[in-house]
Amino acid sequence: MSDDPLAAAREAYGRQAWADAYRGLCAADESGRLGAEDLDRLGVAAQLTGHVETAGVAWARAHRAWYDDGDPGRAVRCAFWLGLTLMERGEHARGGGWFARARRVLDECPPDRAEQGYLCLPHSLRALAGGDPDAAYAGFEQAAALGASSGDADLSALGRLGCGQALVARGDPGGGVAMLDEAMLAVATGEVSPLATGTIYCAVIITCHRMFDVGRAQEWTTVLDQWCAAQPDLRPYRGQCMVHRSELLQLRGHWTEALAEIERARAHLADLPGDPAQGMALYRQADLLRVRGDYDRAELCYREAGTWGHPVHPGLALLRLAQGRVDDAIGAARRVAEEVRDPSDRAPLLAAYAEIALVAGEPGEARSAVAELRRTAARFDSPYLRAVVDQAHGGILLAEGDAVAAARVLDEAKAAWRSLDAPYEAARTGLLLADACARLHDHDTARMEREAARAILRRLGAAPEAGRTGERWPSSAGGDGLTGRELQVLRRVAAGRTNRQIAGDLAISEHTVRRHLQNIYAKLGLGSRSGATAYAYEHGLV
Repeated sequence: MSDDPLAAAREAYGRQAWADAYRGLCAADESGRLGAEDLDRLGVAAQLTGHVETAGVAWARAHRAWYDDGDPGRAVRCAFWLGLTLMERGEHARGGGWFARARRVLDECPPDRAEQGYLCLPHSLRALAGGDPDAAYAGFEQAAALGASSGDADLSALGRLGCGQALVARGDPGGGVAMLDEAMLAVATGEVSPLATGTIYCAVIITCHRMFDVGRAQEWTTVLDQWCAAQPDLRPYRGQCMVHRSELLQLRGHWTEALAEIERARAHLADLPGDPAQGMALYRQADLLRVRGDYDRAELCYREAGTWGHPVHPGLALLRLAQGRVDDAIGAARRVAEEVRDPSDRAPLLAAYAEIALVAGEPGEARSAVAELRRTAARFDSPYLRAVVDQAHGGILLAEGDAVAAARVLDEAKAAWRSLDAPYEAARTGLLLADACARLHDHDTARMEREAARAILRRLGAAPEAGRTGERWPSSAGGDGLTGRELQVLRRVAAGRTNRQIAGDLAISEHTVRRHLQNIYAKLGLGSRSGATAYAYEHGLV
């Protein structure tokens, strides 16, 4: 290692020892030794070690230094990265200002240079966020072409990344995935800079999640985890990597590890003020706490996620359902379903809406939600979404009294969840399948399905669901403490009547019907109309 501190800092930068590079460059800067290139290095090292304000100052100075040195192209690149990192932190006004400055400097550059492509990117990102994937694709394609013609690997990869995202948004997931994989190839072979690498990794993983491509998301999350681990000083990207890893651990049934990972993510992100991944981490933690039955802590996390600008639904609506606040749950589901338009954002909302609507006694609303969800699953060609659709459809068929069709669909859904290695969803589907078998008087299969589901749910720590697997069902008929009115409501539910129809039959309000249903669920240890129907048939109440 050189005795010259600045030379040592440059050497540390070259081997991606970001903390050493940052300290050395800061020390050299105090003695006034940094020129344009070293200021640029300081900006990168500061950004990658989480010193975002220092990064902004360093890039601003590097921008001026490059410009004064007669290199407007390098000045444009500094302004681009500064603008992009500000936009990622939610500082849109400052970020837009740097993009505008970069565009003004760009006028002094010859045409068809790589810098032209860099400034295609923010415009295309705005078009993509604004719901115009065609305009976005055109800009990204131009950026990729300029990157290829100028030999700029960063620009070429970022352009291909954007093209892939635009194709997915346009409804061409196959073409989009091909472009994303091409961008990732440049990352995997080490052709692009660390800043571009982290940006591409995170964007590809997020896009995979938005396509509900669980397998690809897990594959790239593992690779991102390895890339972050190889650079222990790295601060950005690692938090998002932990959040995505936690989500996949939860799906695979490793809930204890998932909760520990999300807590590590929150601790890591606490040192990165303004990072929007904080909201994502809080929402993921809330979902984990909800399915484990820790409702008070889950609510606090949902609320805190909201303060970071992260949507709180469908998780909070499902929490209200679990708390027995069915009116609040269905009200939130209806409102959000009217407001959210993006198919990727709507899909989890629709799945929750269908579940809530069935409990609320609105099978028509549930069927409409599932019909739209089926179209989304076809659009993305997603095995995960198809399993969600089949599970929800099976619940609707049960509510409508078609136990034969329900058993067939639910059996397919359960097999799909098992192939996706998703034990929680497989167990929940198994409970519905048990209800269908009970209605068909196949009590042995019903009992085995319930026992298998109960074992899985207990292992996972899914206390609320484990408590609804039939443990509190009495061995003889008699209603388990139901009032006469509750028995009347239960019989009509089992006959397939909606809440509105039951209210008309009994000359009571729909609100009163819902209150009776909540009491029935609580007394019998049930969580759905299909479970109530199965109980009624199994105990000779209809």
